[in-house]
Amino acid sequence: MTDRPCGRELVLDMLMEVIEGDGYSHKVLADTLKRHQQLDKQERAFITRLFIGTVKIYMRLDYIIDQFSSLPVRRMKPQIRCILREGAYQILYMEQIPHSAACNEAVKLTKRRGFYQLSGFVNAILRNIARNAGRIQFPDPAKNPKEYLSVYYSCPIWLASMLADRYGYDNARAMLASSLQERQTSIRCNTGKLSPERLKALLRQEGVTVEESPYLDYAFKIKNYDYLEKLDSFKAGYFIVQDVSSMLVCHIAGIKEGDLVLDVCAAPGGKALHAAQTASKVYARDISDYKIGLIEENIRRLGCGNVETQLWDATVPDERLAGRLDLVIADLPCSGLGVIGKKADIKYKLTREQIDGLIELQRKILKVAAGYLKPGGILLYSTCTVNPDENTGVREWFLDNFDFEAVSIYEALPATLRTDTAKEGYLQLIQGMYDTDGFFISKFRKK
Repeated sequence: MTDRPCGRELVLDMLMEVIEGDGYSHKVLADTLKRHQQLDKQERAFITRLFIGTVKIYMRLDYIIDQFSSLPVRRMKPQIRCILREGAYQILYMEQIPHSAACNEAVKLTKRRGFYQLSGFVNAILRNIARNAGRIQFPDPAKNPKEYLSVYYSCPIWLASMLADRYGYDNARAMLASSLQERQTSIRCNTGKLSPERLKALLRQEGVTVEESPYLDYAFKIKNYDYLEKLDSFKAGYFIVQDVSSMLVCHIAGIKEGDLVLDVCAAPGGKALHAAQTASKVYARDISDYKIGLIEENIRRLGCGNVETQLWDATVPDERLAGRLDLVIADLPCSGLGVIGKKADIKYKLTREQIDGLIELQRKILKVAAGYLKPGGILLYSTCTVNPDENTGVREWFLDNFDFEAVSIYEALPATLRTDTAKEGYLQLIQGMYDTDGFFISKFRKK
């Protein structure tokens, strides 16, 4: 195994930014890899796996480190904590890394950061973990099931308890286990430019491994590529990164030629551009210049001339659109508990109070969105969470307070996703039970 001190140091900086700071893991990783495009494919893969793996289970790693340290992790210097975390992850979960290399590189990194007097401390803990890896203890799932979920699957105890209470222990465990698995990139074929079969063939010519979706024939999962932006098929706008769960929003919408569509929280633009393949005009709105920039980048790449971006706060009514639209897509800000496999830091930074605030925000946006539709117009409300308070709770509130009716989505769904709730107009996808992100979709028609 080739030594990778540069890679390990980059990982340390990213861990400090995300675990000890307020950075978001997916953005920090993307920015770091973009700054270091000169690194070879193997180095980039090493950095990605070590960083994402450590972030996903850092609470478990802290629990392990505490078993071998006289000083609790919470009292250590932040950089030492992170050096130990990435060292322990290599020892316990990266079989191709020799234990000696993980220990030695951690010691070098400690010294490089100026903590010469702590290098022996770091070395002793990591070598002790390596010698005793088979004797690590975790909470007993039979006696303390919620504590076990919290420690082993690395999430705050309040979140483990909420999932267990809402879905049962086994389902909560499946959800959390799924969030720790390595995830392939999910993409949607831009059928306005080429067929799914043609895209699959082109990707394979570029050396990419392509797996077909069990749900939609224009959806694929890809892996074994170096850098997405280097793929000719990506640069040509032949596909967009999007999870199948998100694709289902427009798949079930029943969009017709001539329809006027608004996506109120559109970034990075997957659903708006999906709608644009059929609709006459799509307005893609979001709240910041940064988010509008993401949408416009995808519009240019995919070549969707009938999508217009607009900087707009979705909680503020726009009288110009009152009663004019055929379809409103409201994929709203949420707790994100369905995508913690992609954005692991969500589970650490989320609080109960934030969820209450998000529910109120969703209600405000839906109230405004309802006013944009013609009689008979369709509203699609979706989130990327598995929290019922945000999903079915908000859905019931909307039906109780607005002149809308639920619309069955049963026939529009792929056969394997046709649940009883789909007949009532909504679908809750749960990671670990379906081959998708955790996602909620509900369809309404204005009376």
